[in-house]
Amino acid sequence: MTDHSKKSPLFQQRRTVIKAAGAAAGLAVAPRFAAAQSGELSVTNWGGDWNDRTVKFVEAPLVESKGIKIVRSLNLEPERKAKLLAERNLPRGTIDVAHFSGADAFELNEQGIWETLDMKKIPNYANVRPALRSPYFVPWVFGGVTIAYNPKYIKDPPTSLAELWNPKYAGKLGVLDQSFFNWIYMAALVGGGSMTNVDPAWAKLAEMKKNMKPRIYPTHQQMAAGFKAEEIWIAANYSARITQWANDGISVASSYPKEGAITIIFGAAMPKKARNKDAAYLYLNALLDPKAIGEYGSVSMYAPSTTNAILAADVRAKIDFTAEQAKSFQNVDYGYQAKNIAGWLERWNKEFKA
Repeated sequence: MTDHSKKSPLFQQRRTVIKAAGAAAGLAVAPRFAAAQSGELSVTNWGGDWNDRTVKFVEAPLVESKGIKIVRSLNLEPERKAKLLAERNLPRGTIDVAHFSGADAFELNEQGIWETLDMKKIPNYANVRPALRSPYFVPWVFGGVTIAYNPKYIKDPPTSLAELWNPKYAGKLGVLDQSFFNWIYMAALVGGGSMTNVDPAWAKLAEMKKNMKPRIYPTHQQMAAGFKAEEIWIAANYSARITQWANDGISVASSYPKEGAITIIFGAAMPKKARNKDAAYLYLNALLDPKAIGEYGSVSMYAPSTTNAILAADVRAKIDFTAEQAKSFQNVDYGYQAKNIAGWLERWNKEFKA
């Protein structure tokens, strides 16, 4: 998945009263976060263009411009999780804001990592789409898994996930190992299961392996190369990725499946052991700034989490979802996934990838 005022409630936590010389009464000056205007803020995030864009649209113009020095730690989710868990029992941690997917954030919340957020200090949160809200997580952008296809070879847009099992695409199907869980969910939906019952997925995946002879790609970038080389004609991926590839000149298009798109949410949270919570609140509010979130969505191709993002109409049509599509979203049950994902990965590696 915004208050644009100069005196946002984010800056109103502390008031300073100045007494006029010789006056009997005091005069309250403009409130602000004193601590948020200086010092260091430790932010951990993905690297690459994800971080570059975060710096360009959010961190530099809306946080560092306030005099805050951001200390960045760029790595993948396992490293971020390990550090947060290792610091859980320390008086103070070394991370003030951490970027994660909604699923990873849920997992860490179950471990007692996150601060329960005071939404009065994140005034822009009022514009977050209700379905994306959480007491400990600031959703930034979101997307959904849709069908990717090469219109050069597939003239009619596929309308069902079942097309990923269509024998006429045998040898031309691409599967993304990096998001194996989405393939388990899709197989479950096609096989008669659900987002909270993936048992039917395993028979469908065995069928896919035998009949479709899929090409398995480790990363998004390698799948993009597979489409570019025309090794594959059909796959599934986040709609944002597919749109990015098309913008890069690859012959690929996105089609929304009738079963609904499996959702993915990206955002950030504040550890309980954060050192500079005032600055962290300022940062979390900046993520939801209508101009910044619109600019980020325009280049990342992920839909903004807020209802008031500033987006050109043609860009919104490309990256956002219609109200009808939103009704059919297949939302992940984070508790169910967290409980089972280790076992899913083991079966995926042994039964599907082997």
